[in-house]
Amino acid sequence: MHRVREQLGVPSPEELDGRGITVGVLDTGIGPHPDLSGSLLRFQDFVGHRTMMYDDNGHGTHVCGILCGDGSASWGKYVGMAPAVRLVVGKVLDEKGDGSTESMMRGLDWILEIKDQYRIRILNISVGIGALDDMEKMHRLKAKIEETWDCGILVVCAAGNQGPEAGTASEVGNSSKAVMVGCHDGNYGIDQSGRCETYSGRGAAEAALRKPDLVAPGTDIISCNVHYYRVHGRLRNAYVSKCGTSMATPIVSGAAALAMQKYMWMTNEECKRKLQYTATDLNLPWNQQGWGMLNVRKLLRD
Repeated sequence: MHRVREQLGVPSPEELDGRGITVGVLDTGIGPHPDLSGSLLRFQDFVGHRTMMYDDNGHGTHVCGILCGDGSASWGKYVGMAPAVRLVVGKVLDEKGDGSTESMMRGLDWILEIKDQYRIRILNISVGIGALDDMEKMHRLKAKIEETWDCGILVVCAAGNQGPEAGTASEVGNSSKAVMVGCHDGNYGIDQSGRCETYSGRGAAEAALRKPDLVAPGTDIISCNVHYYRVHGRLRNAYVSKCGTSMATPIVSGAAALAMQKYMWMTNEECKRKLQYTATDLNLPWNQQGWGMLNVRKLLRD
């Protein structure tokens, strides 16, 4: 995250930190971590139906750390995009990171139920879903995401990791009423064979609706590790590196939170357009990069 913040021009937390913005996260849950202490407002489990917060996979905790970890366990090195953001987290994926359309639908219904209570402005879905065999389920899922958008929430979805062929982008964000995030690291690790842009989901080449909307870094992103432990009172293994569009997505959600903090009356439509129009063109095919690389410095420029 230290590298990502410098690369994208993220201001210091003293300038902007996402204060006053609540973000919903539908993922594998969230576990206790020093960097996320005080961030969680509400937790709901749609998989194991437990009442206390937990994350038996680690993916959700990593995503939340990218979004709003305060870096306390690293003496400020691995600070998330918007460390003052508050979270409502729904667990819709199990310990293997697998889930069902039904659990995602219940999670979306829950977000709609509590959106006014917690003033949710952004919903992060770092979950890739391929084409569903059941077309009715796919249409219901898209309709629910669009309903969430129509309620004023900026829905930010991962493009998925099934690329690089055309038409491999996740169906979750394949709507005009969602921001789909692909993965690209710019010049970082350009010779690395496993860099995320080599497998980031891509939109259909000739589709009327062009996806993804933009890209963000997603290779070797160091963030909160739910499986940390203590030795003689000192933290060990507090961070872990992960790759994929799941990591790129909360980077965009965090940038959007900073924009909404700065521009208090910004709507989800206005935020989407500004994310798109301020992105840096990488001169790549549209179905790979969308409008280009997230550029936080330009996003926050008046």
